[in-house]
Amino acid sequence: MPDAPAETVLAERLRWQADACSRIGSPLYSALLGHAAADVEARGPTWEVLRGREADPENWLPALRLMGAVNRLVLSGSEPALASAYEEFDGDGSAAWEALRSTLERSVEELRQLIDLPVQTNEVGRCAPLLLGFLSVAAETGMPLRLLEVGASAGLNLRWDRYGYRAGDFSWGPADSPLQIEFALNGELPALASRVEISERHGCDAAPLDASTPDDQVSLLAYVWPDQAIRVARVRAALRIAEELPVDLDRESAAPWTQRMLAGRTPGQAAVVFHSIVSMYLSDEERDAFQESIAEAGRRATPKAPMAWLRMEPADQDRANLHLTTWPGGEERHLARVGYHGTPVELL
Repeated sequence: MPDAPAETVLAERLRWQADACSRIGSPLYSALLGHAAADVEARGPTWEVLRGREADPENWLPALRLMGAVNRLVLSGSEPALASAYEEFDGDGSAAWEALRSTLERSVEELRQLIDLPVQTNEVGRCAPLLLGFLSVAAETGMPLRLLEVGASAGLNLRWDRYGYRAGDFSWGPADSPLQIEFALNGELPALASRVEISERHGCDAAPLDASTPDDQVSLLAYVWPDQAIRVARVRAALRIAEELPVDLDRESAAPWTQRMLAGRTPGQAAVVFHSIVSMYLSDEERDAFQESIAEAGRRATPKAPMAWLRMEPADQDRANLHLTTWPGGEERHLARVGYHGTPVELL
């Protein structure tokens, strides 16, 4: 069968993301991406921004790149009409689409450059389910944690212990933290550590960001869906905490970085390699090499230098899976099913 026309390919990818935004609670982006998909098919300004990208792999995520690039203009103050349309969105989307279409028409060349920037989603809400894995490892080993995050972006999730968490009767973390993460929690909690000592915070990313610089702060905020005010507020609070707690970030891909970081072990520390919604951005070859590097390092773990692999990765359209594998032994546990932005957490 002949290949689908370029505009059909791009329109389908935009509509897929529109459906995802609808399910995950962004009616603004759901409506706008639906209009944008039709505009691609009509070869309007959305097509002009995205043309030529239909051959890119699916994990290039044109919808998220497009809306992040546009939101960067909004956050910079150069598109006040579109900013107002976002704020006044009433569920129909027609007015917001007209404002977005106008922005696309005026800024085609600038946006074609901005969509080359990788998607940067440092979703600190995901720290809520990850917390349960970290506290489980701390409780079981009784050791300080050596945190190693893959796909760390600006490393906001490497500061998870500086955030407060609230879910019904459950609470953990500093009550005076600028960032208080409230989430829905269902199921019986396992044994968890009440306190945790962190011996190291280190991350890698293909294009790491510096949370202390204004431009990179805008990059982080640009990929947060603007009608989800709680998520925006969380990132802003996390950025304030990041100013007080620097972390080490390397520009490196997952497999070689993991191999390098786990080549040597310090007895008395539990190494925890973790990531959240990262696998979809890796090629099949990168993913296989990364997983083999984890398995190989796990085989070298000892009771005095244990290791854990904690990951939150897609399960289906509505939920992600939270898995924890610990060494020595290689025991794998399916801890929970969780919402893509960290809530709800359904313990298993």
